[in-house]
Amino acid sequence: MTCVYGIATAYRPGLLARPSGLVDPQGGTGPHTAIVVRPLAWRDAVTGLAMVLAPQGPALATATAVRIASDVGDALLLSGTLPGRFRRAGAAVTALGWAAAATAGLVGSPRTGDAS
Repeated sequence: MTCVYGIATAYRPGLLARPSGLVDPQGGTGPHTAIVVRPLAWRDAVTGLAMVLAPQGPALATATAVRIASDVGDALLLSGTLPGRFRRAGAAVTALGWAAAATAGLVGSPRTGDAS
């Protein structure tokens, strides 16, 4: 899911810019904002793809840990910098939700060598 969201946001940065309040008065995403949003979007796309393609074991754990660390970093940075309390809280909840989903996927994944 994060891979698809990342690709969509890289193509249309407004998917992240609008709910974050990083748009002009008409609701458009300016070129400078798009420049900053796109690398974040590609990071999400690539980490999501890595999680899908990684085999069980250390590779999957590492890909997932990178994703979780990125989401926690987003929560910390965006919740302290976005305009407006509502947007800051929304960014934190969303980013931590992605981190929680990644954590649940990692914890719930079968382990190589389990007898289950």
